[in-house]
Amino acid sequence: MKLSNITSEALIFLDQEWRTKEEVFDGLIDALYKQEVLDDPSEFKKAVLERETISETGLEKGFAIPHGKSKTVRKAAFAFARLNSPIPDWKSIDPTNKVQYIFLLAIPEAEAGSTHLELLAELSKRLLHEDFITAITKTRTVPEFLVALDKETIDNTEGEYTRKIVAITACAAGIAHTYMAAEALELAGKELGIQVIVEKQGANGIENRITPEILKGAEAVIFATDIAAKDKHRFKGLPYIQRRVAEPLRSGKEMIETVLSKPDGHVKDEDDSSVSPDEGKSSFLSQIYRGILTGISYMLPVIVAGGLMIGIAQLGAAAFGLEKVIGEPKFATDSNQLIVIFHYLGLYGNMIMKFMYPVFGAFLAYSIADRPGLAPGFISGAFAAGLHYTFWGTEGGIPSGFLGVLILATIAGFVAKFLNEKIHLHKNLQAMKPMFIIPGVTVLVIFLVNFYFVDPVFGQLNLWLQDLIIQNKDASAVVLSTIIACLTAFDLGGPVNKAAGAIAIGLAADHIFPLTARVLAIVIPPIGIGLATVLDKYIVRRRVFDENLRVAGTTSIFLGFIAIGEGAIPFMLQNPLITIPLNMIGASLGAVTAVSLGAVQWLPLPAIWGWPLVENFWAYAIGLIVGIGFITFSNIFVRYALIKRKENKTK
Repeated sequence: MKLSNITSEALIFLDQEWRTKEEVFDGLIDALYKQEVLDDPSEFKKAVLERETISETGLEKGFAIPHGKSKTVRKAAFAFARLNSPIPDWKSIDPTNKVQYIFLLAIPEAEAGSTHLELLAELSKRLLHEDFITAITKTRTVPEFLVALDKETIDNTEGEYTRKIVAITACAAGIAHTYMAAEALELAGKELGIQVIVEKQGANGIENRITPEILKGAEAVIFATDIAAKDKHRFKGLPYIQRRVAEPLRSGKEMIETVLSKPDGHVKDEDDSSVSPDEGKSSFLSQIYRGILTGISYMLPVIVAGGLMIGIAQLGAAAFGLEKVIGEPKFATDSNQLIVIFHYLGLYGNMIMKFMYPVFGAFLAYSIADRPGLAPGFISGAFAAGLHYTFWGTEGGIPSGFLGVLILATIAGFVAKFLNEKIHLHKNLQAMKPMFIIPGVTVLVIFLVNFYFVDPVFGQLNLWLQDLIIQNKDASAVVLSTIIACLTAFDLGGPVNKAAGAIAIGLAADHIFPLTARVLAIVIPPIGIGLATVLDKYIVRRRVFDENLRVAGTTSIFLGFIAIGEGAIPFMLQNPLITIPLNMIGASLGAVTAVSLGAVQWLPLPAIWGWPLVENFWAYAIGLIVGIGFITFSNIFVRYALIKRKENKTK
């Protein structure tokens, strides 16, 4: 690939006086805009700044490769700046790096998996060659610079290989550092006369996969990764070392010599001992947090799919003037086939939602213990979803919900990990460990914890909440509305929510207290937090939610309007200490506002098609706006403050 084909003289700036990262971005982005690479420079700048929060774009020897992908980019291109004075506070993989040479890449969103990676890979690899660095740093004119871009790098280290090792590189973003580490190891190997074959596990999947044929004759394996490497079991028996992805850039030759003379250990089946020093020292809470993020990413499709099926069913029912078709047996045999389809489609969506916690639990435990944690984690989620009550025929059982799955799946992961690391069997009995001992012991532990702790605790909690509402049923409308709204918003469809719902519906059936607070508290949290994922970039000029949660946010808004609170569960699982209190406060503010202004809803119809049946809808609408607004803005500002505090600590 000719790098000069994706830039131009108007995009090259030599010997500039820009002194801050902000000035560099503004100057280069303005040039890209003037060359009609961008439609909206401000939108592209947001994408670049968002990328800066993921991981360092500064490299070493004065270089940085910031980049952004966005719909506003018309065609892939890059701009370059060479500064007269370096920028010392640019975050780099080399802490001593003072950035003076900046390549800013603009990538169309549609090309994020192709041109994006090819450009970064090519630039990253060339920046490890001294002749390329010299050429682009010493050129005096822009035409000379363009010629230097395409100058082939000279490899003076080629020689006969006497030995062979393999390696895997992977960084958090799966882009520049992955390729630079790979190139650094290969170059270091050539200098030592050792062939290093590197598999890159990046944003574009696995590249240059190490096959059994390639492994023949390999003496060792290097894992230069910031995330868990995939399929480590391929290297069973090989000596290995585990290092950070940036390490080869500083000490590639030392790493090769170390893995051949003083390895960390030997790779065992199921990755028993292939634990990096960083992973081994990581805190208990950090392991849980990584597990939660992993579980959320795999759980999201379940929520989206289930919510979509329920939404179609409920919208279909509304089209026929029905309040609902789900859970009404008479609709299963209705003469109108469409109503029958909507009925079963709704049941299908409910069935899919039942697997939300099992999938989350499986991958939370998998993140902690690898494959040995997968099955016990799934079973932990089944307990949390209350599937055991269904199979055991237990009526009135209370699912433990998101708190239950967090407790049980975390225990499952650490128990499976402990057993996998501590149990050592004769080679003829090794198959018993992953197939019999680990799953058998772990699920037994999960059963006992659930039987003696999780289910009883949540059962008592449910009874306490019922008593709380009953004892306050004669309290003022504000107090009772606050209690009902708080409990409804607490766990978004979980046992606490259901306990509040059972009591609130009973009070409404006896015409003691209307359902206004209850129905508002169902829809306010999912709509509010969903809007936060859309508005954050406009309110604080940056994204405060990661990509997975932005997808969840869009779904949450839709599900909120049809009264499905589960769309906001991923936010609660990732940051319960933030999300739960804000949900409860927002729901309470909205409910109290509406009730105080005179809104009344006696029917259990929280979805949008039930809103016309509310007495004094204007008051109801004001309550909605107050509650949704609080949750939206409080989530944005609280998360933004936490991000800024974290950034300030790293400076």
